Amino acid sequence: MTDMTDTVGVAGDRIRSIIERVERLEEEIKDLMEAKKEIFAEAKGEGLDVKILKEILKIRKQDKDERDEHETLLDVYLRAMDAPAPAPIKAAA
Repeated sequence: MTDMTDTVGVAGDRIRSIIERVERLEEEIKDLMEAKKEIFAEAKGEGLDVKILKEILKIRKQDKDERDEHETLLDVYLRAMDAPAPAPIKAAA
């Protein structure tokens, strides 16, 4: 007779094991996110700008080439915004 945990070739114990592992990870992630929130609250309490700290974290995740490209494009775009608009071309009469 087949095991009751085996339904059409699917082992119930294996499924339960996977689900429980994922649930534990989700709980750990929740705890880590709460700890991260507390760290940012601490930084804010010390007068640091949390948005800037998050930007630094984002930049540090990039490799050097990606970071250089980002900085170059940012500089080009900012300069383009500050440049005077070209004068309109007058139609010949």
